[in-house]
Amino acid sequence: MKKEQYLGVSVSPLTYDQIITDMKTRIQRGEQSTVIAVNPEKVMTARRDPLVKDLINNSTYQIADGVGMIIAAKLKKGELKERVTGVDMMGRILQMAAAENLGVFFYGAKEATVKKAKENLEATIPGLRVVGYENGYVKDQNALLEKIQTSGAQIIFVALGSPRQELWIRENMPKLPEVKVLQGVGGSFDVYSGNVQRAPEFYRRAGLEWLYRLMKEPKRLKRQMALPKFLAAVITSRGDKK
Repeated sequence: MKKEQYLGVSVSPLTYDQIITDMKTRIQRGEQSTVIAVNPEKVMTARRDPLVKDLINNSTYQIADGVGMIIAAKLKKGELKERVTGVDMMGRILQMAAAENLGVFFYGAKEATVKKAKENLEATIPGLRVVGYENGYVKDQNALLEKIQTSGAQIIFVALGSPRQELWIRENMPKLPEVKVLQGVGGSFDVYSGNVQRAPEFYRRAGLEWLYRLMKEPKRLKRQMALPKFLAAVITSRGDKK
């Protein structure tokens, strides 16, 4: 699968539909796939943290969850053309799961949040089978793994925050051979539960979801400073896209 690299971090230049098509082929072949969201903040973290870089680069699909990645692709004449956000990728995978009759498991967040997300998604996606869920505060990991295995889940969404969720996936994927798709989804359960409101469609289409979130949460300004630092590093880098 072709990948592009920005500051040494891999990104999949694929659309939602291309990822789903490829993912279905991998499922049919019995192969496991992982999905990780990549944004400028995470790339800058990966530059100073080899573990984060390794987690990203060894994933199957590194989705461009950030307008900064699209700007970087334009600067480097890459093939990456559109954002593929973590929350929307989760939605597309859920639609695929319903269409293909694949069992889904949710792990992470607070009990009320993950339960409400499950209920809302079951109510809005006809045919969706959420075969189990567990909050992110469970202590007995062996019991959790047994619960996932006995549920018959083939897809699991893990909401523990990054990089904890990616570490969990890497450690436990070999123990869950029947699970074919694993995605770290961060705060997506909060969105699907209704606890957090996404930016209006106008902001999302314009690639300004970050601005809307900043207006809502000014304390995010420090995190948003990763964007200009990332773009400056991309501009001065050489031969770092392929």
